[in-house]
Parts: sequence; C-alpha cells; structure tokens
Amino acid sequence: MAELNIGATAWRRVEVGRVLKLESGSLAAIVEIIDHKRALVDGPSSNEKLVTPRGEVSFANTLLTPIVIDKLPRGARTGTVKKAWEAAGVDAKWAATNWAKKQEKQEKRQALTDFDRFKVMRLKKQRRFEERKALAKIKSSA
Repeated sequence: MAELNIGATAWRRVEVGRVLKLESGSLAAIVEIIDHKRALVDGPSSNEKLVTPRGEVSFANTLLTPIVIDKLPRGARTGTVKKAWEAAGVDAKWAATNWAKKQEKQEKRQALTDFDRFKVMRLKKQRRFEERKALAKIKSSA
C-alpha cells in the first residue's frame, strides 16, 4: 500500500521569531503575537536603515520574510532579541536576498543626478554598439 507522509507546509507563517519587512523598509522580528491582526516586534539591526524600535505593528502593513530566528522566547526583551538577531545572522541573510539587492538598486537609482543618468545612458549605448558589432562579425564569418 502507498505510504502517506503529512508534514508542515512550506508557506511562511506568522510565528515568534519570524522576521518581517515593514512598510518603512526596515526589518523586525515578531516577539509576541497580540491577536490575529497585530504583533509586538523588535528590530535591533546593525544597519541604521533597517532598525525598528520595539512596538506594535499591524500585519496589514508588513510582509513576511523567509528568515526566522530559531528558539526566540515569547515576549523576549530587546537585549535578548539583539543577541538572537546577531547569532542568527539576520543582517547577512537579509543582504543576500534578492529582495534586499533590488531595494538597494532602487535606492542607488533614485540618488542619481541628471548627469549620472546621462552617463549611464551613454554607457548602455556603448555596450549595445559593441554587442551588435560582435554579433555582426559572427554572422559574417558563418
């Protein structure tokens, strides 16, 4: 007869220790679940842009990340959360995600001046010219 294995789903679920991305762009870990719409969070990141002070947030204003701090006790104080955050390497894990890379790329583009955008356009045109020249050379030799 066939064997049936029942396991946990791979979906991200709300749990103590789950790292959230807030609307402001900062990160925070769930410390305590208040009710089905709110949680107490704390985000003691070493990156100034990602720091979140301890407080209450609505799940409607957050996104769940795949990062989880294992064995974080419920209602942990800020010092405990900070130690667990550093032990789990949350900042490094976040920086390695495509999400963080895309956010950083968007911030760089927003910070460009008019002249910087012009230089980027010229470089793109130059790259496109070189690619087409190489393609034409390959086509002519074939």
